[in-house]
Amino acid sequence: MLKQTRPRLPGEAALKYEDATYTVLRKGDFVVCAVTGRRIPLAALRYWSVDRQEPYADIDAATHHIRNGEAP
Repeated sequence: MLKQTRPRLPGEAALKYEDATYTVLRKGDFVVCAVTGRRIPLAALRYWSVDRQEPYADIDAATHHIRNGEAP
């Protein structure tokens, strides 16, 4: 399931996040962090949520939902 709540930016990839990997659904150069809004080049993408289908720019963004007590 691809969750889209904002317009896609030119060059933005669409990914399906899986355990330890992802599948490219639409080619692009980057994804946008679900917490910070920063662009993440695909080569630098290390953090994402399979349950939420969201990418994260860094470990702090990845743990944002856990720290704030938000359920998936």
